[in-house]
Amino acid sequence: MRILLVGAGGVGGAFTAIAARRDFFETIVVADYDLARAEKAAAADERYVAARIDASDAESVAALCREHSITHVMNAVDPVFDMPVFDGAFAAGADYLDMAMSLSKPHPDAPYSKCGVKLGDEQFAVAPQWEEAGRLALVGIGVEPGLSDVFARYAADHLFSDIDELGTRDGANLVVTDDAGNEIFAPSFSMWTTIEECLNPPVIYERARADVDGGWFTTPPFSEPEVFDFPEGIGPVECVNVEHEEVLLMPRWVDCQRATFKYGLGDEFITVLKVLHTLGLDSTEKVSVKGVEVSPRDVVAAVLPDPATVGPRMKGKTCAGLWVTGTGKDGRPRSTYLHHVVDNEWSMAEYGHQCVVWQTAVNPVVALELLATGAWSGAGVLGPEAFDAVPFLDLLADYGSPWGIQELQP
Repeated sequence: MRILLVGAGGVGGAFTAIAARRDFFETIVVADYDLARAEKAAAADERYVAARIDASDAESVAALCREHSITHVMNAVDPVFDMPVFDGAFAAGADYLDMAMSLSKPHPDAPYSKCGVKLGDEQFAVAPQWEEAGRLALVGIGVEPGLSDVFARYAADHLFSDIDELGTRDGANLVVTDDAGNEIFAPSFSMWTTIEECLNPPVIYERARADVDGGWFTTPPFSEPEVFDFPEGIGPVECVNVEHEEVLLMPRWVDCQRATFKYGLGDEFITVLKVLHTLGLDSTEKVSVKGVEVSPRDVVAAVLPDPATVGPRMKGKTCAGLWVTGTGKDGRPRSTYLHHVVDNEWSMAEYGHQCVVWQTAVNPVVALELLATGAWSGAGVLGPEAFDAVPFLDLLADYGSPWGIQELQP
């Protein structure tokens, strides 16, 4: 297996650190628009090679694939670049993995009730071409989407006979401080992506509405707040509806009545996002500032701390998981939370990367190893739900980061 890693930022850097301990691949070409950043990440292992790439240009991706005889393209850049990287991999005859999907576009007339272009629509539209070519595009294989999608497959196969709701619930008790020990606002993940998913209309799936847009519909951002009690000491966190790929993926392969995604953002984060939107600073459309064309969202992301650098000043744990309700295999009502918790102190000591980017990066490494060994295989545009969950979860534990199950009151 010869892998092209597109993006050497926080998640890409963690990816190289995790993969360096495994032996399932021949080489990884670590590529970034910033060659110095690629070289820094590539220094983690002698099997790595650094290269410069323009992720906005499909031909740049394809050319690098051909130059290095790449078999698998791993997309670790912001989802705005998904389609060029996706198309470049296909043009070069390589398989493809990403941790998000092609971007959505709100409905022009009813954005908070009807779907416009949904997450992943562009990729699923060309699924027949990938399948006909015998190529695999494994989409949404980060932590979220990704691990909760694996949990959905596991729950359907081993825990439930009927599923009412597949409810992804993510939360954390992370705190970032400045040099003086004061708590500061510093997102632990790409601010560009966070703005995109949090300010877009959240999507919900209900089978009962399948006659309208396949069962998918939208609500206003931050709707339906609920308090969810997260395990391993994180505790109660208020979670709200957020646009996310799981809701678009799970119902394609797992039978359920409803699918949701709620994220524990916190009051401060929600206030910041609302202010950015009010001021137009969430916009990706370029504006002229003293003769220079800039995107307001790019400026916001640039002035905040790089998520890859906040690890030494971060404390706490992050939890990704899936709350499943329905009927258990024994015919009784069941409510189960399948989860994966990473402590920042552990990930920093063990890998030198903060917990959020580490938790995101470990899942595609596991998936690539399963593809390399043949435990997973397929063709077309597929989500993690399309594969057997047991090999994945077993291997995740082998990476030193086990998952857990918590039974809740039905």
